[in-house]
Amino acid sequence: MSLKSVFLVAAAAAALVGSAFADGAHKFMVHDQYARVSSPIAKAGAAFMAITNQTHADDRLIDVRSDVAARVQLHTHKEGDDGVMKMMHVEEGFAIAEGDTHMLKRGGDHIMFMGLNQALNHGDVVKVTLVFENAGEIEIEVPVDLERKAEGHGSHSN
Repeated sequence: MSLKSVFLVAAAAAALVGSAFADGAHKFMVHDQYARVSSPIAKAGAAFMAITNQTHADDRLIDVRSDVAARVQLHTHKEGDDGVMKMMHVEEGFAIAEGDTHMLKRGGDHIMFMGLNQALNHGDVVKVTLVFENAGEIEIEVPVDLERKAEGHGSHSN
């Protein structure tokens, strides 16, 4: 097998794994991404993933965009004064220190799709743009996985 063939096979394999990298000097790796809805007629959904800062500087995920919904926001769960967990928009975004991995996971930080423009069916792919304060934009594809169990998301930590 030629070196060019090896490179093409390696590139194809990397694409199938589902990781995404930002171009240029600032690199982020996004992996283990998936989206869910609670039912086929849901008007909201969420996306989860691991985001690794492979740059040489701290950065912050400050925004997220997608055409799949009327509003797309960075969200988290916080316990209210009454002890009930509530979802809330995180306007300041999520800090991701140099070399760290930040998990967007169920019951924690996540991407929220509100006012879905279409049904999200198992196997669909959602295009999402992550916006970083310093590194700029990364476009990723997020597969819809309605069968995934919460504990199956991985064992990474913030």
